[in-house]
Amino acid sequence: MTEIKRLFDFPYYQLENHPLEVALSTKFNNSWQSLSTREYIDKANTVSRGLLRLGIKPNDKIAVISSSNRTEWNVLDIGILQIGAQNVPVYPTISEDEYEYVLNHSEATYCFVSDKEILAKLNAIRKKTGIKEVYSFDDIPGCKNWKEILESGEDKGNQAEVEQLKKSVKEEDLATLIYTSGTTGRPKGVMLSHRNIVRDVLDSSLRVPFEFGTYTALSFLPVCHIFERMILYLYQYYSVSIYFAESIEKISDNLKEVQPHVITAVPRLLEKVYDKIIAKGNSLDGIKRKLFYWAVELGLEYEPYGANGWWYETKLRLARKLIFSKWKEGLGGNLDLIVSGSAALQPRLARIFAAAEIPVMEGYGLTETSPVIAVNDERNKGFKIGTVGKVIEEVEVKIAEDGEILTKGPNLMIGYFKDEEKTKEAINSEGFFHTGDIGEIDKDGFLKITDRKKEMFKTSGGKYVAPQLIENTMKQSRFIEQIMVVGEGEKMPAAFIQPNFEFIRDWAKLKKIDLGETNEDLVANDEVIKRIQEEVHFYNAKFGHWEQVKRFELTPEVWSVENNQLTPTMKLKRRVIKDRYKDLYSKIYRNNQ
Repeated sequence: MTEIKRLFDFPYYQLENHPLEVALSTKFNNSWQSLSTREYIDKANTVSRGLLRLGIKPNDKIAVISSSNRTEWNVLDIGILQIGAQNVPVYPTISEDEYEYVLNHSEATYCFVSDKEILAKLNAIRKKTGIKEVYSFDDIPGCKNWKEILESGEDKGNQAEVEQLKKSVKEEDLATLIYTSGTTGRPKGVMLSHRNIVRDVLDSSLRVPFEFGTYTALSFLPVCHIFERMILYLYQYYSVSIYFAESIEKISDNLKEVQPHVITAVPRLLEKVYDKIIAKGNSLDGIKRKLFYWAVELGLEYEPYGANGWWYETKLRLARKLIFSKWKEGLGGNLDLIVSGSAALQPRLARIFAAAEIPVMEGYGLTETSPVIAVNDERNKGFKIGTVGKVIEEVEVKIAEDGEILTKGPNLMIGYFKDEEKTKEAINSEGFFHTGDIGEIDKDGFLKITDRKKEMFKTSGGKYVAPQLIENTMKQSRFIEQIMVVGEGEKMPAAFIQPNFEFIRDWAKLKKIDLGETNEDLVANDEVIKRIQEEVHFYNAKFGHWEQVKRFELTPEVWSVENNQLTPTMKLKRRVIKDRYKDLYSKIYRNNQ
């Protein structure tokens, strides 16, 4: 019996316990092409043999940059890890300069890319790196294809060497370097061992209601992020058939085709799904429209475990039959679980999706903790809206005097690669990691995150403001796509707001308001400004007077990763945004004194 101690033990465990006909599946030329568990392992061994013939040795670093999740990534991952080398996943959306930094800092010797766009970015800086050769998953003229590695590994003559190397890999050994998508400064290379991730997977596995060998998943969050990667190992442990979505744009189609039982998501995606559902409701009329909004209002009052009483539950059963069942159908029909991470989930979304029998279980963690620290679980009263659940087995959490969440456990990183100083700053003498998040543990043992320590600021009146809390509340407005609260050292908080351009144009059509052709015209429109002011005023009521957003300015551009305003995990780059809109900042604070 395989005991899971290293990451590459997961597929072997699957083979012994619940082998699948469809272990991994990716769409090529409009048809799903699958590997069974046996084929997955055989192909990974072929990759290992090919890499050895290429001269790869234990502790060599191999970079992988893919713009989509796909079977090849996972096969390559196991092939790299079981010969004692390390997989260095790179965010595809970072800049060429950051590519150069990560490849050089990690000392990567070979690089695998998914497509020609990634290759073009890589080629722009490749001569400044130590990359010996680049291989592509797609067929690209002028670039070596990863099939060359597979062809080289067809000869099983060196399989004994692969087996020997597999045996020599220890659970404490480094498995991967993951570069954090820093909101400030250079990304840090987080060193995670096999044990870090394996223990996190096994401890988190107790929180998911899977039955071995019976579930199907659709994967689309970037696998270069530890959240999705850890989830993929968890799926392999539970023998979940994994389908990789073609792209973010095609998720809706893929959900209907694959009909998954489980997906992972980030709150921004769930917000967009909810907005689309509401937009469909807006297009209804008469009794259908009334019923739709009755169900939505009911869903927004949802409390788990029948806490609202029998009359509410009676109405909810009716709403599920008449309205919510159609929501579930639109997401494939079988979706029983969405696991959410990476940012705070708005409680209204947790309520409405749970009411619709598509429960969203919010969790919490960081790259440095492999990543899960805590997660909700609908079973055994382990789900509480507005929290990130209870801390998982083997992990310890304590709240420091200033409210910061400190944690330690087998999931805690080895340290930052080539940066002992930053490692010592992050992990104290008792072995607790400083998460940088402010939070509390309630009387029932649920962890609640309130803000980022570094993002809190004081106004000139000496009052503390927690911007993330205000931003997450304001983003519930369908008029507001992004918002950043500012005001450190100023007399009052204010905000930059990127409007939801698509929604506002639809709203303006209904109201017969001419917004002009451009986003610049839209943000200067008095009716738009007045309407967003109403939204800000409404949500301000939830906060103390000193926290309320007193003024705001609208920005005409979409905040994005490409524009360098967001990190690859969709967090605000506050310094960059503030610098970009310094004229608007002056308009708020200097021109209105």
